[in-house]
Amino acid sequence: MKQRYLFITLILLSLLSLFVGVSHITPMDLLQFQSEETQIFLISRLPRLLAILLAGAGMSIAGLIMQSLSRNKFVSPTTVGTIDAARLGILVSMIVFVNASILEKMVVAFAFALAGTLLFMQILDRIKFKDAVFIPLVGLMLGNVLSSVTTFFAYKANVIQNMAAWLQGDFSLIMKGRYELLYISIPIMIIAYLYANRFTVAGMGEDFSKNLGVSYRKIVNIGLVLVALITVTVVLTVGMIPFLGLIIPNIVSIFKGDHLQKTLPHTALLGAIFLLVCDILGRVIIYPYEISISLMVGVIGSAIFLYLLVRRKAYA
Repeated sequence: MKQRYLFITLILLSLLSLFVGVSHITPMDLLQFQSEETQIFLISRLPRLLAILLAGAGMSIAGLIMQSLSRNKFVSPTTVGTIDAARLGILVSMIVFVNASILEKMVVAFAFALAGTLLFMQILDRIKFKDAVFIPLVGLMLGNVLSSVTTFFAYKANVIQNMAAWLQGDFSLIMKGRYELLYISIPIMIIAYLYANRFTVAGMGEDFSKNLGVSYRKIVNIGLVLVALITVTVVLTVGMIPFLGLIIPNIVSIFKGDHLQKTLPHTALLGAIFLLVCDILGRVIIYPYEISISLMVGVIGSAIFLYLLVRRKAYA
């Protein structure tokens, strides 16, 4: 799995994505700057592509950081309650701050997502039986509790339909002016790369980190802040995308190992490629209608996740 091959694949899929859709657009149409096709390209197709790339790379890196810090290959923002906590934060911002801006929603959702992730890490520290499959089950239970609380209060406040927008991931509504929040993930990914070596050391345990002079708690907290920020920006912009942060880091680790600084670029590229493939398939399978990205990723991702479980048992 060479990085240049992933990059070439990403470029080819990106070009294909720009010209797949209900409105027929060709490269020649773009030469007419005032044409309807050019406007659709600039307002819808290009923002959609950028959102897919940023969301795919961001969520994959968030999963990679979580797996390294928790020392568990089946942990991701989806399986530790981070996304569910973010949705609860969005609900609180909608109820408490009725006319909350997207930035205010992000701040509240980030606080809840970080708190939910920290809670999971605290639970993880207190669990003695740390089986690889048992740990994410604990996270899923925590997520289900948070999701149930969110649903209950959403019914009470009569905003359940509004909350549904953040339950299903969907790129069909991405347009210019509605995706720019995802740009926050760019500096976050850069910071993640700069701290990659320290995340790798922290993933080896607190005692090992201290022996190497690394502040274990500080590095873990930085990692969790980055994970929460990426998760919140994706959920607020696109919605929930399952399995992405779970399967992509596992696939990369099979070929490249567990050193974060070496695997992080591959993880970002493969995450963007995987999400692009799912999005393109969702647009062509029942053309001219679309299948939501969360459904496509859920179906394909669940099959890959089952394979990873079987592979782990076979090579245990």
